[in-house]
Amino acid sequence: MALFTYSRMSHLLRLSANTASVLRTGTEGKCGAAVCLQFIRCQRSVDTKALQERQKQHMAKGLPRQKPITGVKQVIVVASGKGGVGKSTTAVNLALALMANDSSKSVGLLDADVYGPSVPKLMNLKGNPELSDNNLMIPLTNYGVPCMSMGFLVDDAAPIVWRGLMVMSAMEKLLRQVDWGSLDYLVIDMPPGTGDVQLSITQNIPVAGAVIVSTPQDIALLDARRGAEMFKKVNVPILGLVQNMSVFHCPKCQHQTHIFGSDGARQLAHTLGVEFLGDVPLHLNIRETSDRGQPLVVSCPHSPEAQAYRQVASAVERRLKEVNT
Repeated sequence: MALFTYSRMSHLLRLSANTASVLRTGTEGKCGAAVCLQFIRCQRSVDTKALQERQKQHMAKGLPRQKPITGVKQVIVVASGKGGVGKSTTAVNLALALMANDSSKSVGLLDADVYGPSVPKLMNLKGNPELSDNNLMIPLTNYGVPCMSMGFLVDDAAPIVWRGLMVMSAMEKLLRQVDWGSLDYLVIDMPPGTGDVQLSITQNIPVAGAVIVSTPQDIALLDARRGAEMFKKVNVPILGLVQNMSVFHCPKCQHQTHIFGSDGARQLAHTLGVEFLGDVPLHLNIRETSDRGQPLVVSCPHSPEAQAYRQVASAVERRLKEVNT
């Protein structure tokens, strides 16, 4: 289909001007100009649709082909639209809870938050990864979970001041140049927001599903919704929402206080038409064990808080079976 070019528009305008000068009555002149204007609008609409279709085809050709990570059966991304909602703590305890629920499962953990890696602290891991015979990085392991993070490659206090292309290159290395062995699940702790890293991961590897973490607070839910909409646009199944810091239990009187509001994430899940995976309370044990690098699921496995993570893990496994059938 021909494009509506500048020269073509000029030709039509000259034609309409000549037609108007030949016509003698004012009514006829107005009629001729109106017909010409209507033709231009119709042509513009047709050409715009054709241009949009070609742009879609070019975009499809430009996207990278998804290639599975060697040895990894399923990838689970844990995301949030906003930082500070406990996403990394949830990702770590989810990985450990998947193993606690089924000891035959092997689970790995990838820290994709390049600018603010938290997995080394949460998993009590330090040091640089060694290289295998195939020149691949060997993950550092604790509590039976192999982990990889940008935090293993830089000093603890060193800021990572990189532009987008460098971040994308780093993510490619963390995804492709790591010897994960054989894993049933690879849990990826995503950075907050909906930027380059999220697009790079979802476009380069097949993702089995996304878990979105949010507090019940309205301001956090706004960004959680943006995160959910992003995964829908890139065709990643949303396994469900986790409501973190849902309620505070006073350690002295056991009174329950909904500091950040109540049931906000549950209501958002209903609005979005996705699963609600469960509640995780705001508890001192979670903070203390995380700061010590002893995640709650392994350090206090029989606590109600650890059971909350295990229930979330069970819901995640059930949803994985549903979306893959």
